[in-house]
Amino acid sequence: MTDSSLAELSDSLFSVSVALYSVALLAFCAELAFGRRTARARELVAAGGGPAVVPAPDAETPEPARANRWGVLGMAVTALGVLAHAGVLVARGVATGRMPLGNMYEFATAVVLVAMVAFFVLAVRQPTLRHMGVFVLGPVVLAMVGIGLFLYAEAGPLVAALRSSWLAVHVTSAVLGSGVFLVSGIASALYLVRTRRSAGAPGAESGLLSRLPSAAGLDRVAHRTAVFGFPIYTFAMIAGAIWAESAWGRFWGWDPKETWMFISWVVYAAYLHARTTAGWRGRPAAWINVLGFAVVLFNLLYVNMVSTGLHSYGGLE
Repeated sequence: MTDSSLAELSDSLFSVSVALYSVALLAFCAELAFGRRTARARELVAAGGGPAVVPAPDAETPEPARANRWGVLGMAVTALGVLAHAGVLVARGVATGRMPLGNMYEFATAVVLVAMVAFFVLAVRQPTLRHMGVFVLGPVVLAMVGIGLFLYAEAGPLVAALRSSWLAVHVTSAVLGSGVFLVSGIASALYLVRTRRSAGAPGAESGLLSRLPSAAGLDRVAHRTAVFGFPIYTFAMIAGAIWAESAWGRFWGWDPKETWMFISWVVYAAYLHARTTAGWRGRPAAWINVLGFAVVLFNLLYVNMVSTGLHSYGGLE
């Protein structure tokens, strides 16, 4: 294949991945619609006054066969979508002979891919997390459509400022950390919804949201993914400072991108600290994680595409 044909293949795979993610989204919607709501832990008082057997907080009622089939289909199509999505970057990288992280189109595509891989691995390890699929795939489909419409860039060589071995180190780690944080933020947002409904009046757990994973499960996912992403994000910030010293003669200059990356790092450090501090566990910590999610999105969208600074070249992170 010629370079141009590989670039065309990359563009075609992008459209294929959007289509596959859309089909997976529909399948997860069907699973959510036909599934049963999760079982809540309640203390039931028997007629004689003794407590009845209480289900575990994470216990889930068995899924009807129809809902389970939709969930399995959703996972299978998601796997195909992830493969096509990865092919977008691989084909573009081979076509250009460089790391496919040279502009905002490639960077944003890679961040969404990391988020999808993280969700898929979590859902394979714990099938009840498939119920997060609607709330992950929905934003992913919208993000991919937006990337294709507004961020697309023709495959080409790197701009001079990015021709450094630090590109692979700094930008790859930033992609990994940001993608994992997106999944963590969605899990915390769903946890807040879940706990608010659980604390409501009897019957407040009716509806589709009642079929989400348990609050404890969502909180665990949010925490574990943040723990995984935080050191990677920290390394990205350190690597960026070293690259800045090599390229610009200083480690830190409070460029808008540097400033907001540091702010997001502080927020996630606060979240991880809050998760271990009495009185801040649960909903207060989850709100901090959602704030971190919002800061990462602001950094990815506004700072990258609207603000001006030394990181503006190539539209790159």
